[in-house]
Amino acid sequence: MTAHQIYIKRCLDIAKKGLGTTRPNPSVGCVIVHNNQIIGEGFTSKYGGNHAEVNAINSVAKTNLLKESTLYVTLEPCAHYGKTPPCSDLIIKHNIPRVVIGCLDDNKKVAGKGIKKLENAGCQVIVGVLEKLCKIHHKRFFTFHNKKRPYIILKWAETNDGYIAPGIRNEQKPVWITNVFSRQLVHKWRTEEQSILIGTNTAIADNPSLTARDWSGNQPIRVVLDKEGKLPQNFNIFNKASSTISITKSDIDFSQNIVEQICNLLYDKNINSLIVEGGTKTLQSFIDENLWDEARVFIGNTAFNSGVIAPKLSGHLVSEVSILNDSLKTYLND
Repeated sequence: MTAHQIYIKRCLDIAKKGLGTTRPNPSVGCVIVHNNQIIGEGFTSKYGGNHAEVNAINSVAKTNLLKESTLYVTLEPCAHYGKTPPCSDLIIKHNIPRVVIGCLDDNKKVAGKGIKKLENAGCQVIVGVLEKLCKIHHKRFFTFHNKKRPYIILKWAETNDGYIAPGIRNEQKPVWITNVFSRQLVHKWRTEEQSILIGTNTAIADNPSLTARDWSGNQPIRVVLDKEGKLPQNFNIFNKASSTISITKSDIDFSQNIVEQICNLLYDKNINSLIVEGGTKTLQSFIDENLWDEARVFIGNTAFNSGVIAPKLSGHLVSEVSILNDSLKTYLND
């Protein structure tokens, strides 16, 4: 790897620390280098707080070195006033002569304006270092701004004979297919995404909380499809652990293009990522309308012999890992 790639890779590593806390803003990573030594670094603060560049600059002990340094950042510095002032202005204020950027910001409020402002101030700007990796890291942000919908992750667990739920349930709700480590990983994922959705049938059958009880972090906004608005308010999904959005027939037309309408509604609410944890009917509707980006499928070491068949998916298998006796397959919708 080149020196530029090494430092952008470091930016990506620290940017991951902000996942789930910066939403709906992207979690950006930034490092500042002087004479091949990192003298400052930072990632995006919780929504409404400092951007990564501000935190990195503030972490530099000897600020006189900034005028001889290079700033590395995963995403183009902003050029507009939002919750905070423009990062490009701060870079210019400190006379940082070189900026290396992983990828451009597609947000129409930025979209090259940050780079132009830096160059007009005499800053040398390099763009596109580890661009593919930076775009993957910022996939939620780019999907939201380019496709006008949340980044959608489908998640389910199925038995080794292809069932997502048994035909006959006992009093246990839900019926577990995977082991405790797989379930903890799911809770970690919940802290990283802005919202999580189930359908009416899953709400009734499992009475889930949809919270991250087994991992420390932000709780996702819970979304439940409740056409008639008749789900009991004492269900776990309505508890005070997190906020809940109920989608009823007054919100969307349940007779056609349900998933597209859900996406539009969540986009209007500024939600940039969604985990779909519903049953087969809900999951399959996202697959059939081709409105999904990633699927994470657990295969447990158990069999039901009969029951509710798992969703049918065509996608690009990008990874398969073992979690004790469970298998986790990840697909992308190419």
